[in-house]
Amino acid sequence: MQSDKNKTSGNRAFVIDAHAHIFPNKIAEKAVAGIGSFYNGLEMHCTGTAEDLISSGAEAGITKFIVQSVATVPEQVESINNFISRSVKKYPDNFIGFAAMHPDYPDIEKEIDRAVSLGLMGIKLHPDFQQFCIDDPKAMKIYEAAEGRLPVLIHMGDSRYQWSKPARLSTVLEAFPKLDVIAAHFGGWSEWDSAVSVLGGHRYDNLWTDCSSSLYAMSTERAKQIIDSYGADRVLFGTDYPMWTAAGELKRFSELPLTKREREMILHENAEKLLKL
Repeated sequence: MQSDKNKTSGNRAFVIDAHAHIFPNKIAEKAVAGIGSFYNGLEMHCTGTAEDLISSGAEAGITKFIVQSVATVPEQVESINNFISRSVKKYPDNFIGFAAMHPDYPDIEKEIDRAVSLGLMGIKLHPDFQQFCIDDPKAMKIYEAAEGRLPVLIHMGDSRYQWSKPARLSTVLEAFPKLDVIAAHFGGWSEWDSAVSVLGGHRYDNLWTDCSSSLYAMSTERAKQIIDSYGADRVLFGTDYPMWTAAGELKRFSELPLTKREREMILHENAEKLLKL
């Protein structure tokens, strides 16, 4: 990680994008189109490749990204983890890798051990894509294997489905108090009020969140209220690339009524603390 004196470039603050997806070049176009279709024809702004992420991020002043992909079926877990590991090795100055996992994978603990050996630093789950409830007993095997070892980034919220309801996460946080969980999208995409009511208020010492795929949908005042509910020391900046551009998300973030200290925590310090960088 860069020293403090190198954490600015001109007037730009050092930024870690804590929520970015990448795909192998040969399937990136199809994968990105699939995401857009899942979210009711949402216009996708980027190509989904590692090179495009680095290029678009650099234009906005972001050079460090937590990268991940989702295993929609258990058979994809190992190949995704190999791909993320290769990407980190190819771009070590840019990427921090999170492993894929699926609750139906046959040997969860063994693959998490392998992910650690590959240098991956967290786990990504998307209950809506993977079609499991956050608090399903089979998912508990993932949390048990990861507790005290790797943080788990979970897609949260979708008013269309029951898989990732914010209330389900409370069960996990209480059952695994040493498991660091990043509740993506302010804890509940399209269900922000529900998320804050059950997860906010500084209730859980092992809870983190990110602002990805959220700022576009609310006023700056509402975003500030949500950040205050979780605590600015528990919020990570994320773009949800390829859904949004780095420049666009940084612009939205810059408009929030935050103090300089709060911005520094959210833009990079919280991610550094969580991952012990």
